[in-house]
Amino acid sequence: MDRGEGGVMAEVREFTLPDLGEGLTGAEIVRWLVEVGEVVAVDQPVVEVETAKALVDVPCPYGGVVTARFGEEGTELPVGAPLLTVAVPTGEGGSSAARGGSSAVGGGSSAVDGRAPAAEGGSGNVLVGYGTSAPSARRRRVRPAPPTPASGPAEGVGGGLGGGVTEGLAGGLASATTPGPVAASSPADPVAAHPVPPAPGSGPEANGAARPAPGPVSVISPLVRRLAREHGLDLRELRGSGPDGLILRADVEKAAQAARTAQAAPAPAAVAAGVARTGARGADETRVPVRGVRGAEKLVRSRREIPDATCWVDADATELLAARAAMNAAGPKISLLALLARICTAALARHPELNATVSEGEIIRRSDVHLGFAAQIDRGLVVPVVHDAHARDTAGLSAELTRLTEAARSGTLTPAELTGGTFTLNNYGVFGVDGSTPIINHPEAAMLGVGRIAAKPWVHQDQLAIRQVVQLSLTFDHRVCDGGTAGGFLRHVADCVEHPAVLLRSV
Repeated sequence: MDRGEGGVMAEVREFTLPDLGEGLTGAEIVRWLVEVGEVVAVDQPVVEVETAKALVDVPCPYGGVVTARFGEEGTELPVGAPLLTVAVPTGEGGSSAARGGSSAVGGGSSAVDGRAPAAEGGSGNVLVGYGTSAPSARRRRVRPAPPTPASGPAEGVGGGLGGGVTEGLAGGLASATTPGPVAASSPADPVAAHPVPPAPGSGPEANGAARPAPGPVSVISPLVRRLAREHGLDLRELRGSGPDGLILRADVEKAAQAARTAQAAPAPAAVAAGVARTGARGADETRVPVRGVRGAEKLVRSRREIPDATCWVDADATELLAARAAMNAAGPKISLLALLARICTAALARHPELNATVSEGEIIRRSDVHLGFAAQIDRGLVVPVVHDAHARDTAGLSAELTRLTEAARSGTLTPAELTGGTFTLNNYGVFGVDGSTPIINHPEAAMLGVGRIAAKPWVHQDQLAIRQVVQLSLTFDHRVCDGGTAGGFLRHVADCVEHPAVLLRSV
């Protein structure tokens, strides 16, 4: 901890990627919202990340000057990995607004007097309703920058704090605002890296020399390595434009462009034929990284850990559609999904074994129903959760389902609206298919799948007739219940679909 010229004590604190929800092990950096050297306030969003569920703006629990960013856009980080470091002013000269480093989330702790974080007046949350069990952050001292000709005035570094704090930060954080070894580069950084073309006759074919030197490559970002791999570039042949020769994303992109230009230039017949064959092999394929929403880590975990089984039944939904038409004629529009959600809550009241989660060898049965529903958006599949669905009537369920669906499409769902589910409803009938075997949304115990409602021949009142038929499927965790319980649940759902008046017994 050092004291700047204005008498301000500053301490560099590391903010790590917090746990953004149940079962999430990491996130991808989509967009940085702050630059190195920028002054941030407590709980100011600093980065936009994509998890397996949604886009989330992550606020920083510290106030001060950003000294380093870890990872470029497109980099995937595990929970607990460093996101950025902030030089936090402390002591008598620091303002209370900037003294925001006391957080149990993301690994912050007080370094002033050892008091509990709450006593510091800093942020205690990274996301509303969420915290982590991450250990306290490592604290590093701010050392004054060594005098160099390139060192410029630092007034702009603390320009957003005002008063003596600004002056103190300007004098004491010169080195703190210098990007660390893994700090993201500025777009204005000079790009000087590209494959060095060999002189004529000096290639390996001519004299056996000019091979890339073995050893480590000055690359930090996994994204840079991936880009080089995708473009077939040898990182040992590139000159980095970053600090100490660090190879940046812009370096790889420029090298790839140079390689494409070289391929397009006239060449001997044999070389041209080889380039053409290589281009032909790559022209018929597109590689998409498995990440973010499409990573579907929870689905993989569900298949790996849950001994699931599925039962299904066809049901005549003609009366349910008629009941919905009557309700919509008399009041606000009720969605079909809302009716199915209401049926689910009634069935779970009769079969509470399925309203459960499994954690660390224990079955946790819940009295409250938090109903998740699958929503398909442009970025993939998300599962918003209607909390306390058992306490809502059909109109309330319809309104909440509509609100959450619109939020999912606009990308404004919060982590609290994407977690905490105890049972999931999956209406895959919107895709025009009759049936499916849904994958349980880990760590829940069951999921109800609903196919399309289609006109089919059906025996109704001992007469063959055309009725509106739907297939229902229930996938359940066999550790939680047996086939008798699952079958009883599904039969009750089918009875309510065929005879909506059955629901009156549950009202």
